[in-house]
Amino acid sequence: MSEFLPARMDVDAPLFTVTIAARLAEMHPQTLRGYDRMGLVVPSRSKGRGRRYTLRDVARLRHIQELSQEEGINLEGIRRILALEARLDEAQSQITKLVEILTAREEAGAGEARTFTAGHGTVHLGRTVRARSPRELPPAR
Repeated sequence: MSEFLPARMDVDAPLFTVTIAARLAEMHPQTLRGYDRMGLVVPSRSKGRGRRYTLRDVARLRHIQELSQEEGINLEGIRRILALEARLDEAQSQITKLVEILTAREEAGAGEARTFTAGHGTVHLGRTVRARSPRELPPAR
């Protein structure tokens, strides 16, 4: 029987209705609708405009419930925590990409010391050549 089940489920597949997601998250369906209105968990919509939750949404709902009930944090605090966690995840992703790039360059045999600059969402690998300021230019002869 297990051969008919998928080997791995897509955590981002919008599969669950409000009722099923509420059961999985151990919440009342009206709570999920309220969180949707507040923007804490925004599910995708089916063609009939019904909400469809993913496994990732259900995990987020459980996280919200834990912060609210066990930690005693109000919903505005939870919104801020979720925003900071999203920023942290994004920063971790960028760090991982940079480490992969630097490792690949080192393994490619570059061997020589290289620098990189980062700013405003872009990364430049290689030597940075800057124009000299007028004070640093040699005196005219």
